[in-house]
Amino acid sequence: MAFYSIRNLEKLSGIKAHTIRMWEKRYSIVRPRRTGTNIRYYCDDDLKRILNVSILKRHGLKISRIAEMTDDQIAGQVMHIARTTGDHESQIEQLIVSVIEFDEDRFERTLSRGIMQLGFEETVLRVIYPFFLRIGILWQVGTVSPAQEHFASNLIRQKLLVAIDSQDPLRKPGSRRFLLFLPEGELHEMGLLFFHYILKKHGHQVIYLGQSVPFSDLEEVIGKRNPYGLVTSFTTGLPDFSLKEYLGKLHAAFPGKKIFVTGLFAREHQQEIPSFIEKFTCPADLISRIEAMASER
Repeated sequence: MAFYSIRNLEKLSGIKAHTIRMWEKRYSIVRPRRTGTNIRYYCDDDLKRILNVSILKRHGLKISRIAEMTDDQIAGQVMHIARTTGDHESQIEQLIVSVIEFDEDRFERTLSRGIMQLGFEETVLRVIYPFFLRIGILWQVGTVSPAQEHFASNLIRQKLLVAIDSQDPLRKPGSRRFLLFLPEGELHEMGLLFFHYILKKHGHQVIYLGQSVPFSDLEEVIGKRNPYGLVTSFTTGLPDFSLKEYLGKLHAAFPGKKIFVTGLFAREHQQEIPSFIEKFTCPADLISRIEAMASER
């Protein structure tokens, strides 16, 4: 069982901590436990209930009415909303609950509805990407296990691979070649796979090396294939790793190459990213850069 502080619930649900406390006292929406030192904490069931209450509140139900509903009634109403609306926030919250419960059917249904309503690319931008940001919060507070992270990542990875394979392999006029990789020791490739999809969709050629690529492999591939740009991501802090030194080494070894960098660790250490590196904060940012390339030639 995972444990959450009230601030964790606030970050994951968007409901202010003081509102959650008020609901506890007035409606018993959740019932926190307390440590031996009288600090309140919450469990998975509390998180799921708060997420479901958040969905119902956004769709017009009053908290007094929600408080009278059983757990089954709340779940049924949430599933009805998920089936009949395109509410991105509700879909994100449904994915989080699915991960907590290892409910593959629910996860697949939620994801498939998003794709039918929005298309694949918009679902990634509006649902999957924010979902992984929330999972990142859960990871930071120690409430997502490696098994849960792998559960979500593998289901989404399957969708990404199908989407990549469905793109037209023919290069378009003005297309460029990109090398996509993660530095040695980095294993979080969901974002990189999506960038692969985006580049292929825009008619560019992609050399995909994937996870944990030694620097010597980059030298070999770049020497043979001469890509226009390199795209990489830094999600976790690695032991004895300097982002500034690594990016400086990339720039020195491959002069004239565009180097695009993103990832949670990179965003948290932006001051270490040299000015000659192209940093982007989200997939939409990379898409706009790629679209702008058409006018550079």
